[in-house]
Amino acid sequence: MYFSESTSTANSAPSSTCRSCVVTSLPLTAFAPAVLLLAAFFFLLRQGPRPGRLLLLANMAAAAGLALGLAGVVQLLLAGQQVLSLGGVAILRLNPVSATMILLVSFVGWVVVRYSSRYLDGEQREGRFHGLILAAVASVLVTVQAANLPVLILGFVMIGLLLRQLLLFYPERAEARRAATKFTGVWAAGDVSLVLASAILWITQGTLNFVALGATSELTPVAQLGIGLLVLASVLKTAALPTHGWVTEVMEAPTPVSALLHAGIINSGGVMLIMLAGLVQQSPGAMGVLVAIGGLTALFGALVMLTQSAVKTALAWSTIAQMGFMLLQCGLGLWPLALLHIVAHSLYKAHAFLSSGKAVREVNAIRKPGPVAVPSIAAVTRSFVLGLVLFAGVAAIFSVLGGHKSPQALALGTILVFGVSYLIAQGLADAAPAALTRRTVGASLATTIAYFAFQWVAQALWGSSLPAVPTAGPLEWALIVLAVSSFGLVAFAQALFPLWAHHPTTAGLRVHVANGFYLNALLDRFLGGFQLAHKQ
Repeated sequence: MYFSESTSTANSAPSSTCRSCVVTSLPLTAFAPAVLLLAAFFFLLRQGPRPGRLLLLANMAAAAGLALGLAGVVQLLLAGQQVLSLGGVAILRLNPVSATMILLVSFVGWVVVRYSSRYLDGEQREGRFHGLILAAVASVLVTVQAANLPVLILGFVMIGLLLRQLLLFYPERAEARRAATKFTGVWAAGDVSLVLASAILWITQGTLNFVALGATSELTPVAQLGIGLLVLASVLKTAALPTHGWVTEVMEAPTPVSALLHAGIINSGGVMLIMLAGLVQQSPGAMGVLVAIGGLTALFGALVMLTQSAVKTALAWSTIAQMGFMLLQCGLGLWPLALLHIVAHSLYKAHAFLSSGKAVREVNAIRKPGPVAVPSIAAVTRSFVLGLVLFAGVAAIFSVLGGHKSPQALALGTILVFGVSYLIAQGLADAAPAALTRRTVGASLATTIAYFAFQWVAQALWGSSLPAVPTAGPLEWALIVLAVSSFGLVAFAQALFPLWAHHPTTAGLRVHVANGFYLNALLDRFLGGFQLAHKQ
């Protein structure tokens, strides 16, 4: 039994998450968490409401973390993949996936720290807040470059403890206490699931090292159960249905906490799946569960998001939908696209939360449009047909230029086209001007081309470090048909919404949708969130 990363596993088949690892004791990115934790220690050690000159230390530590992330990318390009081993046990690793996440987390952390120094200026316990933020970023950095499951569990536990303290920055607020209670319950359940999965994999596979786990070829039913627990942990960490409710209630914490949570921490479950992609993909049942839960969460989150009036609440539901879509990509075996989704979503959501304060002013400053053209059923039908034709044409061109496209990739592109078709429908409405029609069709074509272009970029960056898309069998085809048809029906209904938006039944349905069909209330009742919030 072992944890360490050896040359035999380093040169294993493509299903392994690492093909040519060079064992070393000095990946530069390993210093980034240490620098941030050292700076956090000074903040947490100092008692008092104001950090004073320590603010400079916080900004310097965050900048040093970002610099080490950049240095890690250079080291990866020049020296290849690196592994930090202690006593023959692989602790941290630097490969294309971890280097990407380290750079992303350190960049978002640097932005959040700089924003916090202005946002919390003069706030009571400001110094403690900066210390907790720095420690939280350090914990995420440990998590994304973990080389084995024990280190990953340690990172998750630290993230949970620190984020709870950040959510309780205003402990006098009952809503903050309730959100912290629900977050702790869900996150801890994910930790327990991960610990149980690790125990099962240690017993059945004899290793907890990511590379060795990804290289295994035969899995017993008990090992399959371990993979199922890994998937359960990822579902809990990404706030998928039905444990999504806490994400919508963390707005009582300062805005930088929301930015760090939605742009970094909530992605950790997906990052775990990607790091263990070689193992997870060997379980068709686990992949099917990811498709089902991910697709349902994406549809549900997107539908509820459209009914929200508060900016931050809409952003929270958007995060739920995006995490569901990311799990769907993982379930389809599109690992490079899932990682690209995480990067894009993190950057977008960090900007969205940190700039949410001026969103109302910007919307009011925009010149209000005139009457909106309502598409008829015929126009919506034409838009979907045109969207599919555009997609088929672009897919054929990219298949000739870049090689065969898997059914999973084509299915995901079709789902994207359904969203694009909603845009086309506005341009094909009978009352739509010709200029609008040209713009919507042009934007739809550009979006379709961008999908395949980004797919090629993701494959070039991370394809060699991640498993190839699995061959679609009967189960995979059934899930693909179910996912495509579900997204298609919802998109078609959404495009027709203006036709029946004023019906009395719609108003009542909108109330239920806006409340997420009260699933969050059921979670409250299960965890005793309301009672705990008032007792604390």
